Amino acid sequence: MATESTGPFPLQIPGLDRDLRLHVHSATDLYISRQIRELGIWEPYESSLVQHYLQPGDVFLDAGANIGYFTVLAAACVGDRGHVYAFEPEPRNFQLLRDNVELNGFSSRVTSMQVALTAESGVGQLYLHPQNLGDHQLFGSGEDRKTVAVKLLAGDDICSGRDVRLGLVKIDTQGAEQAVVQGLLPRLRASGATLKMLIELTPFSLRRAGTTGSDFVALLATLDLPFYIVDHIEHQLAPVSVAELQRWCTNVDESAEDEGFMNIFLGAQV
Repeated sequence: MATESTGPFPLQIPGLDRDLRLHVHSATDLYISRQIRELGIWEPYESSLVQHYLQPGDVFLDAGANIGYFTVLAAACVGDRGHVYAFEPEPRNFQLLRDNVELNGFSSRVTSMQVALTAESGVGQLYLHPQNLGDHQLFGSGEDRKTVAVKLLAGDDICSGRDVRLGLVKIDTQGAEQAVVQGLLPRLRASGATLKMLIELTPFSLRRAGTTGSDFVALLATLDLPFYIVDHIEHQLAPVSVAELQRWCTNVDESAEDEGFMNIFLGAQV
């Protein structure tokens, strides 16, 4: 599947010690690509967290890598001794992801795969959003969306036979987050108390995918890591309990059309 791309555009991320550039989608994408074209940055506070918590030699896993913004940023942080695993199932996004890795000279430190991480390996359908190319979903929601067949991969399979200790994991998969964590659980637990996770929590999407936000939070709690809300206003990590997060998810679920979301961070602060 061909993609219309523009750029490359320089990234304007404070604190970077090298220049990074990205090819982005044309005007058909009204969100991620548009903001990168106009501002040179996406999710500024999350970007600063990736820079703070990734050190040279670390391993970063990017589930829902889109066009590679966080993949490329993480590759710059981990250096030649580290590694990045990036997963993106949508063909046009994946083509840009691969192009952007090569553009920035990171091919040797990034493993990119055109798959959707999930609980069990197989084949599935990806439901495509026509204007938000970061909002493709692995489930049908009753909307009139085109679909494309995609490969599904249980996350732990990528590390089979290898001792890979994950430093930071980013999961943004439009409702498939619980399935992603289920597939990665052995590797997440093996990574120990130094593991950090940055996750989008959207009860609405999780419910449509067949689970609930409360159940997802309970699954994450089995990792025995502290929870924080990513506060975009104050630019801080706000401590939150499992019970408080579950209560918020339940409140959101009480309104069937409430699409409220937050990003959460798991792991000890440094």
